Amino acid sequence: MDIERTGRMVDEAWDGDIVPRLVEYIRIPNKSPMFDADWQANGYMDDATDLLADWARKQPVKGMKVEVVRLQDRTPLIFIEVDGQGSDCVLLYGHLDKQPEMTGWADDLGPWTPVLKGDKLYGRGGADDGYAIFGSLTAIRALQEQGLPHSRCVVLIEACEESGSYDLPAYVDHLAERIGKPSLVVCLDSGCANYDQLWCTTSLRGLAGGNLRVKVLTEGVHSGDASGIVPSSFRVLRELLSRLEDEATGAIRVEDLHVEIPPQRLEQARRAAEVLGDDIFDKFPFLPGMRPMADDLTEMVLNRTWRPMLSVTGADGLPALTSAGNVLRPFTAVKLSLRLPPTLNPRVASERLRQLLTENPPYGAEVEFEVEKSSTGWNAPALAPWLEHAIDHASQEFFGAPAMYMGEGGTIPFMGMLGEKFPGAQFMITGVLGPHSNAHGPNEFLHIPTGKRVTKVVARVIAEHFEASEKGLTRGVGVAVGGEGFGDHGCC
Repeated sequence: MDIERTGRMVDEAWDGDIVPRLVEYIRIPNKSPMFDADWQANGYMDDATDLLADWARKQPVKGMKVEVVRLQDRTPLIFIEVDGQGSDCVLLYGHLDKQPEMTGWADDLGPWTPVLKGDKLYGRGGADDGYAIFGSLTAIRALQEQGLPHSRCVVLIEACEESGSYDLPAYVDHLAERIGKPSLVVCLDSGCANYDQLWCTTSLRGLAGGNLRVKVLTEGVHSGDASGIVPSSFRVLRELLSRLEDEATGAIRVEDLHVEIPPQRLEQARRAAEVLGDDIFDKFPFLPGMRPMADDLTEMVLNRTWRPMLSVTGADGLPALTSAGNVLRPFTAVKLSLRLPPTLNPRVASERLRQLLTENPPYGAEVEFEVEKSSTGWNAPALAPWLEHAIDHASQEFFGAPAMYMGEGGTIPFMGMLGEKFPGAQFMITGVLGPHSNAHGPNEFLHIPTGKRVTKVVARVIAEHFEASEKGLTRGVGVAVGGEGFGDHGCC
């Protein structure tokens, strides 16, 4: 590979073609189905799908077929096949659906308002994960323009990831014969701990979540009359959450929700902490005087990647402050998001959570817990020597620094699915969601230089994959796609 030529080609493609298309894409409010029940009638998902598919069809990639597959009553999927040499296959994955708006955007920014500031493109979905289709096809094109061989490539761009990828298993089964048996899976939907080197994700946490509702009265009553006699639904709910979480430390009290962390992951966490230092927590918009939950940097990395942690992400039954009278309210409800260790069974965890919160309720209150999300985590298989060499080689070439490996705190359901289907496949999971990029939150941005470098890295890895396949180093892929379903999965 001519590194300088690859660099020029990718940079020109991003500046002249990819960024302008991402600007168009960000304008489309194609929220994932969980956040837009009328997504079919609204048509935004189709608009985004058509925009990306039309771009793909215009790319000068030899042997490429682009198809938008639409199964009944499911979100669409972009399926791309690129002919290659040999009998091996590379699967590249991304998604095009988006998280909802979220409040708190700066005055000159907005979720559907693309804004370029220096090397950052602000707006919802550019980094999570609109750039994936552009990066994948541009990487393949970079190889073809230099006459470099590559294996057959399959690109899957789904439209349901932010809702838990519940439509994806049906598509993977439907397309099983056309997908084949990939020996390398490339996912561009993850994060990076800094923008100075390539970061590869070694694990992803699972997720158990749902709605907890505590009811004490049939209707609200005067707080002066009832307080001291009727227990507050908020206090009962708070007591129930204390069964799960130590409110002083944030640690999850239930041993069943913890796992033993593998020694290799402990060592990777230590090395990541050494490299990142205070950047581990400085990337978050802490208020002045706020401090993180732990003092030890390695413990912070492990808390974020291998330990269960609870977040309350929504509430009901609480009126706005401007309309809150002196009323002891009849109920309080909250939405819980419990991140799980990568290797913990999410269905077992969800049932344990339900039992913990609903059995023997204080004061005989009416307590309901509706499981809404149950997502499998993922722990990467050991890297094959050829892939480890390719990743580090590519990071040195295009970032000028060695590759780093660390778990991510979020969830990508597709990884668990593919891990089950292809137990012998190799995985390269990376992304552009670095410090302050704020995926899912306000002021989300895509760091364009990192998008370019990741594209170049993917080109290098696909090239070395072909060389390894010719030497027989990529064999041993597990069972083919198809057959039994993937089980329950939740949002990321």
